[in-house]
Amino acid sequence: MSGNNKKLNILVSGGGTGGHIFPALSIANEVHRRYPEANILFVGAEGRMEMEKVPAAGYKIIGLPVSGFDRKRLWRNVAVGIKLLKSMSKARAILKEFNPDIAIGVGGYASGPMLKAAQKRGIPTLLQEQNSYAGVTNKLLAAKAERICVAYEGMERFFPQEKIVLTGNPVRRNLLECGATPEQARQAMGVSPNKKTVLIIGGSLGARTVNNAIIAGLKQIGEAYGVQVIWQTGKLYDQQCREALEASGVKNVVQMPFISNMDMAYRAADLVVSRAGASSISELQLLGKAAILVPSPNVAEDHQTKNALALVNRDAAVMVTDADAVETLVPTMLDTVGNSDLLASLSANVEKMALRDAAEHIVDEVEKIISNNKA
Repeated sequence: MSGNNKKLNILVSGGGTGGHIFPALSIANEVHRRYPEANILFVGAEGRMEMEKVPAAGYKIIGLPVSGFDRKRLWRNVAVGIKLLKSMSKARAILKEFNPDIAIGVGGYASGPMLKAAQKRGIPTLLQEQNSYAGVTNKLLAAKAERICVAYEGMERFFPQEKIVLTGNPVRRNLLECGATPEQARQAMGVSPNKKTVLIIGGSLGARTVNNAIIAGLKQIGEAYGVQVIWQTGKLYDQQCREALEASGVKNVVQMPFISNMDMAYRAADLVVSRAGASSISELQLLGKAAILVPSPNVAEDHQTKNALALVNRDAAVMVTDADAVETLVPTMLDTVGNSDLLASLSANVEKMALRDAAEHIVDEVEKIISNNKA
């Protein structure tokens, strides 16, 4: 590919949640590492998280006025349809001006109109599907995509088999490069260096059910000798959780709205309690972390439950349903963290599922597609 002197133009589209944005940025960073001169343009959805995260990472982003289909309040979809038409028109204008060599879609609202427009123009497209159950957008785009990079086996249920490449999900590189010992990491997180440690994370926005379950179980946690908890509540629930913790008088829980040094937090943990988003699961696999997964019921096609079951069926995680969490999460968590054999086997089994160097493998596929197109 280097024989051609034209600078590469790479378009990356998608977003909506951290689960879509982190993989997109990892792919962009790998393209930039190999081709420092390449022009990389992101296309996201106006008002969503990517509009601040992407510029913060040093890349240009354009927003489309697109929003998700409202399955509950169907009358709202007239506005959704109008926004979609506007987005298609804006997507065509972006393609005309930027003229990408390839368009990469990572799922989420914006990737639908953007990649559809690219396919209509004959621009090659690559899809990255993070979940074990394919999203609607990627299923609609699959027929005309050149390649579909997946993180789970068995995805030929959704996509043409000859287009599928098993690459894994890219994760934030700094998570894999943490040099601290668990003891050092615990000190950095403000907890005792020698106690069994549970890390509770509800995703970037927090998770109401998980937080309510911890509040309900604070007394039990307070009585658990030799165990401590790092509790990331999300900004929305910060005050409620902080007040509940103060009122309980429990001393072995450290609560915070957001964790910026996730590498240290993971390293400190013997057990992680998490939602079952694709990015979180990929992180747990790559780091070999024993986990209790509480799938969010508020996601399209209940894909978090399917992600969690892919691990549970291999004895690589424990699952507590959202409906049962308030009653059973804390007892399950304390039983699990107190069982060293179980922690060791969960950790070994989840690490076996890890697919490493995902961003590198995806960019290898990008290179092949561009080379074939130029040939």
